[in-house]
Amino acid sequence: MTETTPTVGLFVTCLVDLFRPSVGFAAAALLERAGCRVVVPGGQTCCGQPAYNSGARDIAAGIARNVIEAFDGVDHVVAPSGSCAAMLKLHVPSLFEDGSTLRTRADHLAERTWELMSFLTDVRGFTETATSHAGQVTYHDGCSGLRELGVRDQPRQLLSSVDGLEIREIDDGEVCCGFGGAFCVKYPAISGAMVERKADAIEAAGASVVLSGEIGCLMNIAGTLSRRGSPIEARHAAEILAGMTDTPAIGAPK
Repeated sequence: MTETTPTVGLFVTCLVDLFRPSVGFAAAALLERAGCRVVVPGGQTCCGQPAYNSGARDIAAGIARNVIEAFDGVDHVVAPSGSCAAMLKLHVPSLFEDGSTLRTRADHLAERTWELMSFLTDVRGFTETATSHAGQVTYHDGCSGLRELGVRDQPRQLLSSVDGLEIREIDDGEVCCGFGGAFCVKYPAISGAMVERKADAIEAAGASVVLSGEIGCLMNIAGTLSRRGSPIEARHAAEILAGMTDTPAIGAPK
């Protein structure tokens, strides 16, 4: 492929694969609109983050070897998740010894890895989605994408191009929702209090939809909103940007 038509390997992520496949299809559609050739390596599995965060570095390294092999040969690796992208970009190389062949390959993987919104805007210069969505939305910034990768303005830039859409910001929008992967399992009381505060802020924003680039955060938030009986929908931003909102919102009945 030419440099202007790069081959992108879509890293689907576990949560997208198991709970929200529509996000993977939306991500692929956006990448194609941005002039990319999209491939989805069949051998991909987890990014290794749960094992890594739990201190099981040997297991994480084994998973990382599989990712390195699966995405060998593509120009870019793109994930619709800041946490998975950050794992591949910032942490996978540390699992291998300096100077080793695997470290060199892991560094190469890291150099090619991007979060979806960042790749579309920062790499491809894709800012006009040519889609429409009438109504007010608010946006939750996932911690890993925001703090580790600097993904904040990119999704808002893309969403601002959606005809009819109004963005209403959340108070303390950069505060964690309490999901944090294994954090919500290890510290359920703290996690629960955090997501209740996040839900308060989302409801106060007066939007009908909460968006994010993180399925884990959205599942956590959607569960809390649902238990409250709130009508606010939770969706991945890629679904709105791709104009693919025919599927029920996260946590909504089919």
